[in-house]
Amino acid sequence: MTTTRFAPSPTGYLHIGNLRAALMNFMIARKAGGTFILRIDDTDPERSKEEYVDGIKQDLEWLGLTWDRIERQSLRLDRYQEAAQKLRDMGRFYEAFETPTELDLKRKKQLNMGRPPVYDRAALALSDDEKAKLRDERGPGVWRFKLDQERIEWTDGILGDISIDAASVSDPVLIRADGQILYTLASVVDDTEMGVTDVVRGSDHVTNTATQIQIIHALGGNVPNFAHHSLLTGPQGEALSKRLGTLSLRDLRAQGVEPMAVLSLMARLGSSDPIELRTDMADLIEGFDIHHFGSAPTKFDEKDLFPLTARVLQAKPLSEVAGAVAAAGVPDDKAEAFWLVARDNIATLADLEQWWVLCRDGAEPLIADEDRTFIAEAMTLLPDAPYDETTWSTWTAAVKEATGRKGKGLFMPLRKAVTGLERGPEMAQLMPLLQVIRAKG
Repeated sequence: MTTTRFAPSPTGYLHIGNLRAALMNFMIARKAGGTFILRIDDTDPERSKEEYVDGIKQDLEWLGLTWDRIERQSLRLDRYQEAAQKLRDMGRFYEAFETPTELDLKRKKQLNMGRPPVYDRAALALSDDEKAKLRDERGPGVWRFKLDQERIEWTDGILGDISIDAASVSDPVLIRADGQILYTLASVVDDTEMGVTDVVRGSDHVTNTATQIQIIHALGGNVPNFAHHSLLTGPQGEALSKRLGTLSLRDLRAQGVEPMAVLSLMARLGSSDPIELRTDMADLIEGFDIHHFGSAPTKFDEKDLFPLTARVLQAKPLSEVAGAVAAAGVPDDKAEAFWLVARDNIATLADLEQWWVLCRDGAEPLIADEDRTFIAEAMTLLPDAPYDETTWSTWTAAVKEATGRKGKGLFMPLRKAVTGLERGPEMAQLMPLLQVIRAKG
């Protein structure tokens, strides 16, 4: 059975970059009728916080990315220790004691000699007495996985055939000196024991995947189908890394972005398929194919989310937005008519309030100097409120008859005088909602 997972670290809120992996893994599982696991990578007790765990769940629920089960890596530490001991017994795990400064000097020396900056495995030559002495002087060392120095190959779901020479990669640290289990080991143990069949993650993990494949083989597991999606850039190709904090899903939600706008964009961005607004998750899943995605950096502009959000809102009936309409101050007896007028003229639901203020309190008239006499005469012909759906046509006909104006020269100055805006809803629909017209005096 197809099994995928999304494994965020609860060290911050989810951002738009995290969503790519979450959404792709979710859609692979759902399209195959398989299992989607939410796996909280909380092995770092200092940085992991429950508020972020709750935030991750809330963001996924907001988007409709439901999980079949949830796992906590902090509850599986014994499984990682067992795997570590198995690797020690196999001679594939060794303790190393270099300080960060010493490692940095080694890297600089290798680079100066034109060699790749790869850990030189000096720790493998240490005797038991030398290790004991170093532990007394420096405390426990880190634990590194000993790679077989051969080519590691796999067919990536997005990048195609990948071949990495393990000799060009440092033996990865799997356990820190303070005993913390690192992601590389924990993820392999979890993927193996949870039967994960497909893994989609960022292209910055490619080298990490190569080392994990060897660890999987060493522990007797099955290698999942790996796919590495491209990384997001800004609209001009600039790195997004410094801005991801401002592109958190909770911030986008607070700005009024609709879930289907986010999903419709992110489910196709970077693929050969067109970005089209979908009405539900089933439509998105049906057309999803991981092989349609490319390796080139993918440009993302959060501004693209707002036209999509506007289109989502235009299709909604009052019943789905009644709370927002009421929160804007619209009375129940006007809610239906107001929503039909406002929904085609908002970017987010937050815009509803300004339209209701216009209806309730009127707008500051926008009158050009050359139109002042015309508007003054026109306002004498406007009947008193309440207005109805015939008011606009009756009034403009009377103004045309009295002034001789027609077309844009008639309608635009009247719209601007009544609404203070050059564009907006059909005036015939808006007039019945207007309780005050300031230009009338």
